[in-house]
Amino acid sequence: MAIIGTGATAVQLTPELARQASALTVHQRTPIWVSPKPDHPIPPAIRTLFARLPFAQRAVRWLGSAILELMMISGVVRYKQLRVVNRLAERWCRRHLHRQVRDPELRRRLTPDYSFGCKRPTFSNDYFRTFTRPHVRLETSPIERVDASGVVTAEGRAEIDVLVLATGFDLWDTNFPAFEVIGREGRDLGAWWRQNRFQAYEGVTVPGFPNYLSLNSPYSYSGLSYFTTIECQMAHMRRLFTAMRSRGSSVFEVTQRANDEFLQRMRTKVARSSVFSLGHCATAHSYYFNQHGEATLLRPTSTVSAHRAANSFPLSDYDFSSPGVTPTGRAGAPGGRPGRSTAPRPAGNPAW
Repeated sequence: MAIIGTGATAVQLTPELARQASALTVHQRTPIWVSPKPDHPIPPAIRTLFARLPFAQRAVRWLGSAILELMMISGVVRYKQLRVVNRLAERWCRRHLHRQVRDPELRRRLTPDYSFGCKRPTFSNDYFRTFTRPHVRLETSPIERVDASGVVTAEGRAEIDVLVLATGFDLWDTNFPAFEVIGREGRDLGAWWRQNRFQAYEGVTVPGFPNYLSLNSPYSYSGLSYFTTIECQMAHMRRLFTAMRSRGSSVFEVTQRANDEFLQRMRTKVARSSVFSLGHCATAHSYYFNQHGEATLLRPTSTVSAHRAANSFPLSDYDFSSPGVTPTGRAGAPGGRPGRSTAPRPAGNPAW
């Protein structure tokens, strides 16, 4: 058996495959930073405490989020100011590798040569240890081709009966967005992003796409956590929809001005402070970077700042209108009616 890939998915799959296979080859292009995973049983007394005092659960979550914020955000987003945090994260991962892999040559091959955070790091207590098992082999020679019975690398051919692909996905060319979205004047969102820069106001909305909300957008991921990201975006949407109701409107669209100002702030923060611009990322082969060479997936601010922005962004950053009236207040759009969009349709709006 063989598996191609050593990213977050492969880190989870490899130990399980090694338990089942009589022989396993792991094809690695790029090593990954791996931290130990705090994964212990919760004692009955603590579970009882959580049930009786929900605040205790929130406190534990806050502590976990604070540690993640310190290690990930401070060392990645604020790399320039807190480079020592990045170095500590690297040292923490190196110690974890050293504890589990005694062979210096194997350890060298499993050690990344890029800065922590350039590529998505992960957590595991048994990934590194798997490579010390006698039936598991790490292969770092480049793959030339895969045929019906094996994998051919630059160093030779290996016959296999099962091949597992943990090679990730094409994020920037086909999955951003994952389906066709057409806005005003026939603008295709995917094509527009690829021809211009990937951008979305507060990681949620895009000018030219009225009533369109996206939770998986450029500069949307806050704190490297789906939880904090979604909570921030839900807060943004709640404030936006509340403003719509108070105005009796059913159509919203972020202004070009607000979008451009937000984009400029994000690009400036990434360029001046983050590991993506100031670290050593050339060998990371990271999906954080799009085809323009820009790291536009993560929001380069603290989670506190993201939450504050979601709850207090200027409502003037949006235009609001009613059915049949564009955000500028004129019936129809310049040169004709509003362009079609696959955005959510307001109930009872005949203009869509």
